[in-house]
Amino acid sequence: MCRNCDYTIHGAQHHFGWDNSQPPALRVEPGAKIGFHCLDSSAGQLGPSSTVAEIPTLDFGRINPVSGPIHVEGAEPGDALKITIDGFTPREQDGSAWGWTANIPGFGLLADQFTDPALMIWKYDAANPDHALYGRQGRVPLKPFAGTIGCAPAEPGLHSVVPPRRVGGNLDIRDLAAGTVLYLPVEVAGALFSVGDTHAAQGDGEVCGTAIESPMDVALTLDLVKDARLKLPRFTTPGPVTRHLDAKGYEVTTGIGPDLMSASRDAVAGMVDLLCATRGMAAVDAYMLVSTCGDLRISEIVDQPNWVVSFYFPRVVFE
Repeated sequence: MCRNCDYTIHGAQHHFGWDNSQPPALRVEPGAKIGFHCLDSSAGQLGPSSTVAEIPTLDFGRINPVSGPIHVEGAEPGDALKITIDGFTPREQDGSAWGWTANIPGFGLLADQFTDPALMIWKYDAANPDHALYGRQGRVPLKPFAGTIGCAPAEPGLHSVVPPRRVGGNLDIRDLAAGTVLYLPVEVAGALFSVGDTHAAQGDGEVCGTAIESPMDVALTLDLVKDARLKLPRFTTPGPVTRHLDAKGYEVTTGIGPDLMSASRDAVAGMVDLLCATRGMAAVDAYMLVSTCGDLRISEIVDQPNWVVSFYFPRVVFE
């Protein structure tokens, strides 16, 4: 855990879903630095020795646990919670850090094309989390971040953790990495902040529905911006965001048409087909791989009636 942190939130101090009546695990003053012991997004249902036979048995009531909530003294509706992301430390099991990527039937951008479960277990060096090997064919550069990071919403009751919200939540923004400063709207007294769903790597879009889902310890500093009147999350990065992928260039496929979702599906399907043809990969393996390191981008959205979506796959994975 974080040696320089003021407080520690242990793995048992987690919850599922957002509920502003959830009792806080901790109350802190603004400026507190907290270490969070975050579970993987399966809440421990999957592990380093898991097999694909376990995917159909996943309990989706236990998906995406978040550690917390944290009551920040003085936080009021209309304020912004300022979260400085200090760092990530992957946790070891059986001698190495680990993670998983799965194709879960019914989930993902191309769910209608990939209907059978699939699972990839990753192993990597916790002391030097630079890359993880993808079978014998590739190595994916790592960039740890928290996929789910947010405050409790004003609406009463229990709300699913799956969809992102105006107060944050399951944002799955890979640039919420070490050094980034995130600002979230506060809608309830104390903010009731929680974090989890840590990833070792993910492409923009997380197209198969999962990234490299990896348990990690997260160090964050929580502060307040009073009366910020922030409507939606915003963040500031400390520097370049794609340098770890840019070195060898990209292979790029496109989708073109009047619907951004259809164009996105076409762009990703095109990349899956390209990797199958050029690398001899099974389609589902290519689909899971591109979810961890390929980026969906809107290239053009003004030349009506058709828009262009591009999918960038970093050549550094294979070179």
